[in-house]
Amino acid sequence: MSNNAYFTNKVCVITGAGSGIGRALAENLAARGAKLALSDIDAEGLAQTVASCEKLGAQVKSDRLNVAERESFLLYADQVKAHFGVVHQIYNNAGIAYHGDVVKTEFKDIERIMDVDFWGVVNGTKAFLPMLIESGDGHVVNVSSLFGLVAVPGQAAYNSAKFAVRGFTEALFQEMKVAKAPVQVTCVHPGGIKTAVARNATYAEGMDGAGAATLFDKYLAIHSPEMAAQTITEGVRKGHARVLIGWEAKVLDAGVRLLASGYSRISAVVNGRFMPH
Repeated sequence: MSNNAYFTNKVCVITGAGSGIGRALAENLAARGAKLALSDIDAEGLAQTVASCEKLGAQVKSDRLNVAERESFLLYADQVKAHFGVVHQIYNNAGIAYHGDVVKTEFKDIERIMDVDFWGVVNGTKAFLPMLIESGDGHVVNVSSLFGLVAVPGQAAYNSAKFAVRGFTEALFQEMKVAKAPVQVTCVHPGGIKTAVARNATYAEGMDGAGAATLFDKYLAIHSPEMAAQTITEGVRKGHARVLIGWEAKVLDAGVRLLASGYSRISAVVNGRFMPH
């Protein structure tokens, strides 16, 4: 079987498809012959993704969706199933960013990040999992982050959501194995990807958001969304339980394993010296 044949005529659902990794995933899967159900809260960006995927010959269903709205997500899943008749893969990719120390962060800011970055993943998984099982060849792909492997100051809300995605996804992986269900599960941990996530992030009062975004874009956004999408789809094709994107994700993951809780002290020193406050 060729690399593309694995995805040919598979119905793939992608949230956050209006830009960044989500758009690159949609285009990658379109080129591989998949049928696509694409959603985003950004209708304009979503329309651009749909146009590029249709140019690649993909059959596309497009919907504006806020992944934090559970009832809307459940209804959306039913509509996708009714449209295509079957669903094979869900890529829970939608996410937002926030930067702020805990002492300066409002409860509502943490709740907003958890609603989108964690509950959005749970909503998508729960909405589509019965359909994936029914397909006989399902796959859940949940996008965590490098910050689902390592915690850093100023990212407590984001770390909480992404660590939660990791735990949820790894538990689901085991449950599907125990149940001998026809569903594979993959947790994705991107490193520094060139997307608009930093520029679109919200910040605690008094923080230099523009400076932090510029720093991320200049020094930390190393890899293209297309590289990330290719790494993800190859990991899915090979049935990997965990996909790390970028050398920095692999190095930091290894460092955390080696240093255990001691990594936190090193991270505090490094971030205290180099990161803007």
